[in-house]
Amino acid sequence: MFARVLLNWMPGLKNLLAYDRNWLKSDIRAGLSVAAVALPVAIAYAELAGVGAIVGLYSCVLPMIAYALFGSSRQLIVGPDATTCAVIAAVVTPLAAGDLELHWQLTIMMTLMMGGWCILASKFRLGALADLLSHPILTGLLNGVAITIIVGQLGKIMGIQLDANQVIEKVIALPGHILDSHILTLGMSVLTLAILAAVKHFRSQWPAPLIAIIITTALAWGFSVQQYGVATIGGSGFESGLPVVHWGEFQPGLMRELVIPALNLALISFVSLMLTARSFAAKNGYEINADVEFRALGIANIMSGLSQGFAISGADSRTAVNDANGGKSQLVSIIAALIIALVVLFFTQPLKYIPVSALGVVLVYAAWSLMDLRSIWGLRKRNKSAFRLACFTFVCVLLIGVIQGIGLAVLLGLLQFLRTVFRPTEQLLGINEDGMIHSLGNSTGVKAVPGVMMYRFNSPLTYFNVAYFKRRILNLVDSTPFQPRWVVIDAVASFTYADISVLAAIDELKRDLKNRQIKIVLAGRRTELTRWFKDNRPNMKEDDILLVPDLYLALKLIQSKEHAL
Repeated sequence: MFARVLLNWMPGLKNLLAYDRNWLKSDIRAGLSVAAVALPVAIAYAELAGVGAIVGLYSCVLPMIAYALFGSSRQLIVGPDATTCAVIAAVVTPLAAGDLELHWQLTIMMTLMMGGWCILASKFRLGALADLLSHPILTGLLNGVAITIIVGQLGKIMGIQLDANQVIEKVIALPGHILDSHILTLGMSVLTLAILAAVKHFRSQWPAPLIAIIITTALAWGFSVQQYGVATIGGSGFESGLPVVHWGEFQPGLMRELVIPALNLALISFVSLMLTARSFAAKNGYEINADVEFRALGIANIMSGLSQGFAISGADSRTAVNDANGGKSQLVSIIAALIIALVVLFFTQPLKYIPVSALGVVLVYAAWSLMDLRSIWGLRKRNKSAFRLACFTFVCVLLIGVIQGIGLAVLLGLLQFLRTVFRPTEQLLGINEDGMIHSLGNSTGVKAVPGVMMYRFNSPLTYFNVAYFKRRILNLVDSTPFQPRWVVIDAVASFTYADISVLAAIDELKRDLKNRQIKIVLAGRRTELTRWFKDNRPNMKEDDILLVPDLYLALKLIQSKEHAL
């Protein structure tokens, strides 16, 4: 019994226990490739998050193993993510006010809070929140974050100091500092970019960031570039050995400032993870469980926080590397994590020679892959409201920051949804020559049924739109060129649950139509409607409102009653 419960909680472990040995060779190759890509990216993202380089590696080892055991995706690789790190930096940097130790502490606490939110959401089966950030919002968000990261690294790449905090201010300040660029730092950046471009062009399967970091680190060590003013990780506070955060002076009151940002971060990370996991699951022919993924993400982030790391999410680039190299199971994550652990234990000293400018170029290289402005522009012709939402998100992220921009974009998306529910589309229905029911106006062959107005309201009826529903029917009845004797309402689309306000409004509509000598017919959901009216309107007569199974039977019933008269 316990084993069954354990395996239900740990679908990754269940898959590993049923491991096919024929996959081993492919998984080892994929694990080595993932580690080769993850190492430089994790170090670069640690810089982006504002913590020490080794913290990026801390954020890989235990979280990758945890997800391999608790996650349901066989291909997904978790780890540091550009969007996640940008959000952390946006929240923690103002609170830390330049205190590096406090910055690290707050980053860990935010990661633990995020993990707690994810597990709580999984407990309440809120996996459907993956759909809260719509495609337009995500498109605008990723493009905005990409530009934010690129602009934020320009100072490191050119060896200049940009004191401005926001993207727009940095862009404005940049031209005045270009002449102050440090030539050797800029040269190291150009060399890193050239290596990345050359590897991508001639050996696209090779880990370009790792090769670029190895070459530039070797040059920095061999020529002692620090003495010439080229900043390296060692020069920016890197400590030998395995650094440990000290909690003696931490102020717990600061945690209040992290609660809501951690919730936002959990949502962003989960949506990003689900997009990646679903796409690769569909490609490889299996399903994933959103609630299980929420729990796995939470556990992975708690393990990251406990190991002094920062928040992680689904890493689409490393997942793509895994899939391209034939990775078949979660063993890939475990192999990659063990390789990174070896680096953490035995090869920390070389990390201090990594040039900061080279990491900046790697970050720009990674952020460039996030940019897809063409996809925003492509929405302009297909869906103008989606285009406006994507542009709004994009501009908000650039102007007011990542967290605030996401919050406003989600709010706007919800308002657009509420507008659709408040004021949905509607149709008047008629029949064609074959007796099939269609919307009026779509074809010249569709005509209204004499004496009958058939109406469809394309939204569930609830207390905040039922007054509009009632008003629209009465306006249409009063404006029709002929006086209908029957109003037939398609109940399938609009009567989805027993709202007392809706039933009361139907009583009022019935009374107003009766005053106009018009009878009302509800077509569809006859069983539910009969029960709802019986429970809430026990004194209602059967002739007051006619309930029929569908629109066609409604027309037959009307025809028979007309003939009877």
